[in-house]
Amino acid sequence: MLTGLPIMEFFAPLIDQLKIYLDQSLRLLPQILLAGFVLFLAWLISLGVKRSLVAVLTTSKMRPALVQVIRMLSGIAIMIFGLLLAITIAFPSVTPAKMLGAIGLGGVAIGLAFRETLENFISGVMIMVRKPMRIGDLIEVDDVSGRIEQITMRDTYVRKLSNELILMPNAKIYKNAVEIITDLAERRHQLIVGVAYGEDAARARDVIEEAVRSVKSINTNRGVEVYAREFNSSSIDFTVRWWAGSEERDMHRTRSDIVIAIKQALDDAGIEIPFPYRTLTFKGDVPIAGLGDTDTGSED
Repeated sequence: MLTGLPIMEFFAPLIDQLKIYLDQSLRLLPQILLAGFVLFLAWLISLGVKRSLVAVLTTSKMRPALVQVIRMLSGIAIMIFGLLLAITIAFPSVTPAKMLGAIGLGGVAIGLAFRETLENFISGVMIMVRKPMRIGDLIEVDDVSGRIEQITMRDTYVRKLSNELILMPNAKIYKNAVEIITDLAERRHQLIVGVAYGEDAARARDVIEEAVRSVKSINTNRGVEVYAREFNSSSIDFTVRWWAGSEERDMHRTRSDIVIAIKQALDDAGIEIPFPYRTLTFKGDVPIAGLGDTDTGSED
């Protein structure tokens, strides 16, 4: 109980401690303000350096993704240096050796706690650095196909051809096989065409090849290939290959033009494109009733 004791004497130790804290804070105030100024200056320098790097590297025809990596890493390096310098100014007792030790221990703890995030971060840097990957490429990875819109430090933005947006973790793209469909301006396309067994296969092949070569939307300079593929259930199948643009719309447009041209050419040549049909063979004599036949089971 406080009875008989002056209130001020009871709170005296607390007041003395607060005075000590206030006195120490006032002595550290100039150093803290200077540390804050150093951080602000580091931020300004990082902005200037990043803008200058983008301006210089863009004119050097460097890949945009690689420019963004250099821009980001340079800004991070400047801010880390500014932070370390600010800490040593605000707290002179903290030496660089102590900070490096703390950073090492803290790095291990952060790495364990945010392993997946760091994995995606490093994968994002590697994706942007390696040459084949470009913004705007049409890719297919893990049953997902679409166009790369953006590569961030955690996700890759893939816009599907049906216009849905998929955010794929960078680690998933980096670890899996990626098919870059638009890596080159042209790619080979393929179609299967069947003709009836009663037709001359060699003549049908020549008619199909001539029809494909007549299509204006393909690159005939790289050749047109027509091969007899296999004996199918209702037809002899041919594999038709041609070269056209690597975009998805190029594949659909040229395939449509070629299907129409082959159909017209085979019709003009009198070559049948068969419907699927089956031949049924019965063992022994099987009575087959005609349409309209009835068995009343009665006698005259």
